Amino acid sequence: MAFRSEAAIIAGLMVCAAQAGTPVPLRHRHLRGGAAGVLTVTEDGIRFDEPGKHRDHSRRWSFAEIQQLTIAEETLRILTYEDEAVKFGRDRRFVFDELPEGLATELYPLFSKRLDQRFVAALAADAGKPSWTIAAKLLRGARGSQGEIAVSAGCVVYRTASPEESRTWRIGDIDAVSSSGPFDLTITTFEDAGRDFHFQLKRALAEREYESLWRAVNRSKGLEIVSHE
Repeated sequence: MAFRSEAAIIAGLMVCAAQAGTPVPLRHRHLRGGAAGVLTVTEDGIRFDEPGKHRDHSRRWSFAEIQQLTIAEETLRILTYEDEAVKFGRDRRFVFDELPEGLATELYPLFSKRLDQRFVAALAADAGKPSWTIAAKLLRGARGSQGEIAVSAGCVVYRTASPEESRTWRIGDIDAVSSSGPFDLTITTFEDAGRDFHFQLKRALAEREYESLWRAVNRSKGLEIVSHE
């Protein structure tokens, strides 16, 4: 028990350090294995330092230089505009894992503030009291994940125990919502230049619930919604 308490204290100190712009230890995932390094997050951008024989992996990015940033409870992915020569000019992606417990949740507000639709929150953030919730299965190929959708005034949260399947979408991160029936909901996002999240609902979606979400998404795009009531 003492060991667990000490680990929790250390993790907490790491989180505070990250918020203050002090380096936080994590691992840079390589093609084979990985190597330890330190990450520093500030209001201006992100810096990663990897010592040793792979010191050329060290990087510094302003937020404007990040094409897409995805953060989950244990991983951070940064898609850059840097060409990867061995992959015929494909944009280079840096993947970091072994994040300290709680770090992703603590960094969510900063990334949400500094990044627009380039930010992917693969976690269930605290969005306050939801307007409505619904149990759902996220369909993905031959398998999916079980969870719950919670819709609040400013965002939509999908919470699941499946690793990296949770999402928090600000309303502006959603390109469109659609439904083919009361037990179906599709949320189209800007993730990976356009991605559909197709949900099988475990209760009928009320018309007022769908309409409120549809209106919020379209208002975020500056569309004028005319009511016929």
